[in-house]
Amino acid sequence: MAWNKGRGLLGPLKPLLGTWRTQQGEGGTPASNMACRRTFAAFGKGWIRLEACWEVGPGRDYLETAFFGACEDGALAFFSFTNDGKHSSGRLADGSDVHPGAIAFEAQMPAGVARFLYWPVEEDGPGFYFAVENRTKKGWNRFLRQHFVPTG
Repeated sequence: MAWNKGRGLLGPLKPLLGTWRTQQGEGGTPASNMACRRTFAAFGKGWIRLEACWEVGPGRDYLETAFFGACEDGALAFFSFTNDGKHSSGRLADGSDVHPGAIAFEAQMPAGVARFLYWPVEEDGPGFYFAVENRTKKGWNRFLRQHFVPTG
């Protein structure tokens, strides 16, 4: 997979465009091993929409719709809404401690600062890793990591 970021504000998200599904059994935690599908697509001019669906259990899905675009000061940001009524927003951040090509966003959540990261899978062919971390006094604590591969 070519992890080539594009130009412009939305350029960092170019490698994520398309539909992806988790590669099962690689995350190490129950949440990480949950089946998930993510679709990134253009949404009008200047936005990318993410539709994510986690299969929580039989007939139970956890859904997220997020929009990536410019925040008030022009920086790349995300605005996320989930089917349990929660919402969050955050800004592009540095994820180079995980991978030099990582795409990272930080958000202030009720429990503290969270970081969401995407970075390329290099050893197994096409795909990317997705992780969620929370900031602690000792650094970042990863509690979710999923491996995504292209669908179809």
